[in-house]
Amino acid sequence: MTTATPFPPIRLTSYERARDAWPLDPDVIHLNHGSFGAVPTAVVAVQDELRRRADLSPVGWFPRIADHVREARERTAPFVGARPEDSAFVPNASAAATVVYNALRLEAGDEILVTDHGYGAVTMGAQRLARRFGAAVRAVELPLLASDGEVVQRFADALTPRTRLIVVDQITSPTARMLPTRRIADLAAERGVRTLVDGAHAPGLVADAAVHGGGDWWFGNLHKWPCAPRGSALLVTGAPDRQELWPLIDSWGAPEPFPHRFDTQGTIDATTYIATPAAIDFIESEYGWAAARRSMAQIADAGAEIIADALRPFSTQDPLTPLPSPVPSMRLVRLPDGLGASREEADALRMDLFDELGVETAFTSFRGIGYFRLSAHLYTEASDFHVFAERCVPQILRRAGIRIPTATTLA
Repeated sequence: MTTATPFPPIRLTSYERARDAWPLDPDVIHLNHGSFGAVPTAVVAVQDELRRRADLSPVGWFPRIADHVREARERTAPFVGARPEDSAFVPNASAAATVVYNALRLEAGDEILVTDHGYGAVTMGAQRLARRFGAAVRAVELPLLASDGEVVQRFADALTPRTRLIVVDQITSPTARMLPTRRIADLAAERGVRTLVDGAHAPGLVADAAVHGGGDWWFGNLHKWPCAPRGSALLVTGAPDRQELWPLIDSWGAPEPFPHRFDTQGTIDATTYIATPAAIDFIESEYGWAAARRSMAQIADAGAEIIADALRPFSTQDPLTPLPSPVPSMRLVRLPDGLGASREEADALRMDLFDELGVETAFTSFRGIGYFRLSAHLYTEASDFHVFAERCVPQILRRAGIRIPTATTLA
C-alpha cells in the first residue's frame, strides 16, 4: 500500500484535465517529459500555421525569416532573464555547446574541467575540442549527495594553472539535481578560468534560468519544460568576445553581428523558434509558471513515493534517493542491484519497457548504479505512476532475478 499523498489531475484554465491539452497517445504512459518534451496541441497548431504560410509563399516567407526569428528572440529571452541582444536561437543544447567550442582556442597542455554528472554529448564535444589542440579533459568527481558547498570546494581543489574552461550542468541529466553553477563560475572567474553552463533542463524549472546559472556562456533547451516545438534552445552570453561565435551553418546572415547572424540559417525550419513564445505564453495563461513549478514538484514527489513503495519490499536499501538540491520536476528512484549498471544498459531497459509495456520512461546510470529518473509535467497524473508500479516494477524485479510472491500487490 502506497504512503504517497494522492493528487488529483491538474486543471487548466481551458481544460478540466491538463492531459487534454497535449496530443499524447492515451494508450501510452508518459513518464519521461525530460528527454524530449511534449508540445501542447495549441502550440502545434501555431507551428502548423507558420509552416502553412511558408509553404503557401516561400518567397514571401524566407526573405523575412530573420525578422520573425528576431521578434521571437525578443519575446523569449526575458523568460530566462536574458537580454535579447545577448541571446541567440540554436537547435538544441548540444548545438549551443558546439558553437562555443568552435570559437575557443587552446594550447597543448591546457585543461578543460567537466564533471562525472555531465551530459554525454556535451562532454564528448569538450573532448573533441581538447583533441584539436592537444589539451586534456578531466572530470571533477561529485558525490551524488554532495552539498552545494562540497561541490564548489571540489572545483576549487580541481583548478590548476593549466585550467582554461569549466563545463558544468545547472541541472544534471543523469542524476536530476541542481548544481551551484553561479558560485562555480564566480570562483572560476577569480582564477581567470571561463565557464560554460549547460542549462539544458533549466528553462521553465528555474525562474530567470540564465541569470541563476551564471557563466561566460549559458544555454538551455526550450523544447523540454517550456514545451516549445522540438529544436528550440537559447544560447546566452555577454562575453566580450561573443563576436567570435558563429552559427553551425554559414548563411547570408554572416555579415551581421552576434546575435543577428543566428537569425538567418538558410532554409531550416525556423518555425520551431518562432512558435516558442506561444508555448511559454500557453503555460503562463493556462496555469502560471510559478504555480507550474510548485505543482510539478508535488507530482514528482508523490510519483517517486508510489514507485519506491512498490520496490521497498524487495530492496536492501530505500529506493528513494532524496538529493541535496532537487529540481521541481524530476526524481531518482534506485533500481535493484545489477540493473542499469551502464548508460547502455539503462537505455536498453527504457526501450524494452516501452516496446513491451507501452510505458515511456528514463533510466540512468551513475557510478555503476541504475536509477529510474521520473520526470513529470502538468499532464502527469497519479494513475501514471500506479500503472508503472503495476506493469513495470514486476518486469524490473524479474530482470533483477527477484522472485515476487503471488499475492503481492505493487500499486
